[in-house]
Amino acid sequence: MSVASRTGNLTTMASRTSGKGSQGTAGTAKARAGRTTGAAKKAAPVKKSAVAAKKAAPVKRAPVKKAPAKRAAARPAAKTAPSPTSGVFRLVCALWLGLAHGVGAMFRGIGRGAKGLDPAHRKDGVALLLLGLALIVAAGTWAQLRGPVGDLVEMLVTGAFGRLDLLVPILLGVVAVRLILHPEKPEANGRIVIGLSALVVGVLGQVHVACGAPSRGDGIEGLQDAGGLIGWAASTPLIFTMGSVLAVPLLLLLTVFGLLVVTATPVNAVPERLRQLGIMLGILAAPPGYYVDSEESEDDERYDEQWREALPAGARRSPARRAPAPAAYDEDLAEDEALTRRRRPRRAAAQPASGARALDAVDVAAAAAAALDGAVLNGLPPSALVADLTQGVSTERPAAVPPAREGAGKPERTPVPAPLSGSGSGAGSGSGSASGAKVADLTKAPPEASQPLPPRAEQLQLAGDITYSLPSLDLLERGGPGKTRSAANDAVVASLTTVFTEFKVDAAVTGFTRGPTVTRYEVELGPAVKVERITALAKNIAYAVASPDVRIISPIPGKSAVGIEIPNTDREMVNLGDVLRLADAAEDDHPMLVALGKDVEGGYVMANLAKMPHVLVAGATGSGKSSCINCLITSVMVRATPEDVRMVLVDPKRVELTAYEGIPHLITPIITNPKRAAEALQWVVREMDLRYDDLAAYGYRHIDDFNQAVRTGKIKPPEGSERELSPYPYLLVIVDELADLMMVAPRDVEDSIVRITQLARAAGIHLVLATQRPSVDVVTGLIKANVPSRLAFATSSLADSRVILDQPGAEKLIGKGDGLFLPMGANKPTRMQGAFVTEDEVTAIVQHCKDQMAPVFREDVVVGSAKKKEIDEDIGDDLDLLCQAAELVVSTQFGSTSMLQRKLRVGFAKAGRLMDLMESRNIVGPSEGSKARDVLVKPDELDEMLAMIRGDSHP
Repeated sequence: MSVASRTGNLTTMASRTSGKGSQGTAGTAKARAGRTTGAAKKAAPVKKSAVAAKKAAPVKRAPVKKAPAKRAAARPAAKTAPSPTSGVFRLVCALWLGLAHGVGAMFRGIGRGAKGLDPAHRKDGVALLLLGLALIVAAGTWAQLRGPVGDLVEMLVTGAFGRLDLLVPILLGVVAVRLILHPEKPEANGRIVIGLSALVVGVLGQVHVACGAPSRGDGIEGLQDAGGLIGWAASTPLIFTMGSVLAVPLLLLLTVFGLLVVTATPVNAVPERLRQLGIMLGILAAPPGYYVDSEESEDDERYDEQWREALPAGARRSPARRAPAPAAYDEDLAEDEALTRRRRPRRAAAQPASGARALDAVDVAAAAAAALDGAVLNGLPPSALVADLTQGVSTERPAAVPPAREGAGKPERTPVPAPLSGSGSGAGSGSGSASGAKVADLTKAPPEASQPLPPRAEQLQLAGDITYSLPSLDLLERGGPGKTRSAANDAVVASLTTVFTEFKVDAAVTGFTRGPTVTRYEVELGPAVKVERITALAKNIAYAVASPDVRIISPIPGKSAVGIEIPNTDREMVNLGDVLRLADAAEDDHPMLVALGKDVEGGYVMANLAKMPHVLVAGATGSGKSSCINCLITSVMVRATPEDVRMVLVDPKRVELTAYEGIPHLITPIITNPKRAAEALQWVVREMDLRYDDLAAYGYRHIDDFNQAVRTGKIKPPEGSERELSPYPYLLVIVDELADLMMVAPRDVEDSIVRITQLARAAGIHLVLATQRPSVDVVTGLIKANVPSRLAFATSSLADSRVILDQPGAEKLIGKGDGLFLPMGANKPTRMQGAFVTEDEVTAIVQHCKDQMAPVFREDVVVGSAKKKEIDEDIGDDLDLLCQAAELVVSTQFGSTSMLQRKLRVGFAKAGRLMDLMESRNIVGPSEGSKARDVLVKPDELDEMLAMIRGDSHP
């Protein structure tokens, strides 16, 4: 028995008890006694059914509430004879209620469907409705349509508009056509409605006055023959209060106001609009260089903005095609704030047209959507899944663009399906919500782009009237979308599972993330399984997957899983252009942002050299170190002007950096002599000191703050000074082979590098040190302590890996761009595949830069390199020590070898050699046993003597 029937029985028994007194009480007691034995057995099911009844739909509860009423109504019928019409009446009531509910549900469904209708269809429906009304009104006014519709049109339209009823269909048609052609401009609808209303009221009022101002007493025909009811309502109060002499000018002003509002023309722009109209009609001759734009002008946009501000707060709507203002970027540190805000206003002012902004917004949306399914933008049209995600994206730019590393997000890991198979190259992956077919499209060659990306055409002003345009990203090749899964990945998953099963390790591969070079497989351990059980199987795993370069990460940072990195049998190339396009789409226009490559999770890796602030790049021959240096220099040339970044390139090997000779970013010719390279580093130290002098004098902590103050005119040179303040560019010093410099002048090079790396960050000077011999005599402890960021490519030994990264790992890399990136502040290095740029691409970028501007070299970088004489061969590397010894002996007029030992802290052999060198140059006399030597040079001749030792022509 159901709960509803039991409840009905109880209610009926209660009503009978109240009607029959003791008899009902006895019946109730008897009924209770009869159900006593079964109550205990069915108590639990009754509770469960009651709970289920509460959770059921309202349709099931309706009979429960209505049952007592029906039985109470049926009880008196038992006393009287049944009526033959009661059944018919209930049937009619049921049919009527059913019909009413059905019709109501139908109309409610239509209303919900209209609400869920696409906004574009709703706007088209309104436009077509207005077009239909225009046809009906035209038939009634122009063709004298007969019938109920014609009479209604004559009564409403002709009665309201009078003689101008013939223009009503035209107005309706114009509004309908505008809604069809421009559905994306809803913000102008209110303005146009108010403008047309003012225009119609003003014109009809003047027509009514011109026709004699008939009153209502003249009948409806008299009003229809004048300005109609609208004209009568507009003109009669004015004529009654101030007469027709003032009524006509006021109505004329109302008409002009309506015309200005409809055309979105401010009063101060009326002459310009009239001149444009005359030029368009051919009445006036266009001046040279005059161009009439078909899009909205700045006056239109300003007028629309003023119109929206005048509306109430609830009625304001932001324009659909205008990007909102970017959110303020707030940083805790003053240095980071200065680094991120520079050059933003200047580049924002040089944005391309509105069409380019829309494309840029779609690019950003496509990049974010591509990150969801494991692919990236790569400068190509997105896959089918990305195309679905990007349809209907608004052209409004988001308030914040998610970066990857420095500018983009990362894709989710690929889940491993339960049935492992080796032929599932088209299986679903990515975020887990995409179907297999859609993800399979990511590995296919995408169709060619129907429209190229907009070129970067901003013109940046340099000193004077020089104009410099950045190279276009089209000069760099585009790569295809990266794979997220292949048959080789499924085979490796099967091999790992077999190894865990054979060695009885409770572990399972739960997913993997595929990079261009390696794939990281995530292994989750069972309860009470040690991580050492997995690390101990490293050689067995390498044997099972047939690859000696297996790297185990325990655990993966941020995850409770062990990572196993295994090289891909089908490696992919990472193009430099793809990384720079993603940075350009993310609108990060910092000139020191460089492209590094692509990490193991499929996200692009970019680094800001201004925040690193110095980096050490090391790796064996053929590991990809030179390609990384080429990518760094090319990134700077593509993204920065010579006003922003100047470079000092040191190439002791003489063949690596010759392609960049003559670019305008160089501050000195490419340095190939190690001795001159040491002098260049000393010049960098002097330049750093000069910049710090300016920062201290004007009270700024970072060079970006100083440059901003110079550009805005906040600081000026002191009175009487002939110096002209100008912004300091970033200075990037790239040393391609540090080992050669350390072999020629180790002390000078180490001292300069340590001094630069300790202090030069706030002065805008940054170092990139590269070497293929990362030993302790090249990368000393002082250099390592002051260079916080490291980039290690494949090394030949574990000791070299510890020198670069202070931890093992680089000896497991497979070369050809495979590297470990450890930026400042990171605990674990990130494995990445370095970007690659071809020689043809480098040649095209360099040629573009050379065509824009010629280099301007600083003559003081290499001190006296053109005027300096060769130092005598017998002096060698002891020039500075000899100068100190000569100055000491001449100033004290006491020539003693033991004194040189004490004062200069050198050994007896070195002190004796210095004394012999001074004797050969007639500074001291010959030795006389244990006596001190005679000093032949007077103190006033010291400067001339030191110039002679250094080889200078003048002291």
